[in-house]
Amino acid sequence: MSSSNALDTLTDLAREARDKAGQLLASERNNEQQILAHHQMLMDYRAEYAVQLQQLMLQGIDPVTLYNYRQFLMSLDESIQKASHALKQQSGLVDKSKLSWQQKQQKLTSFTTLNDRRTSAAQTALARKEQQQTDEFANHRRANSQTNHLRLITSGEED
Repeated sequence: MSSSNALDTLTDLAREARDKAGQLLASERNNEQQILAHHQMLMDYRAEYAVQLQQLMLQGIDPVTLYNYRQFLMSLDESIQKASHALKQQSGLVDKSKLSWQQKQQKLTSFTTLNDRRTSAAQTALARKEQQQTDEFANHRRANSQTNHLRLITSGEED
């Protein structure tokens, strides 16, 4: 396998790995957004429920209803705490996925840069070869022209 094909293969593999890492990152971010929305919904619900309790307490509330409201608020607090923990964990997964994607992108960029340099070097070598051929052709033509000119001068002296 030539180095050109090997580099192309490595570049393709790096691109596939980067794309998979990007898909994973997108999925992790989507999960994070869902958890965040759930967390916010719980926070909003708790705030509304606390306001309802405040209003009932101002109007007068029986002990059983007060107890039920407090128990429900405590269960909401637990749910909020669990959602906060889940959000923190998911944010860590997003960060990890982002770092993985960045590393894979950097690897792809390195292979692409090597490929670009290889292509540039090949183009430079080809341009030099073409210039050398042009120079040789011009020198050969000039030499023939001078030889023909000398022949004309020499043949003109013979007459």
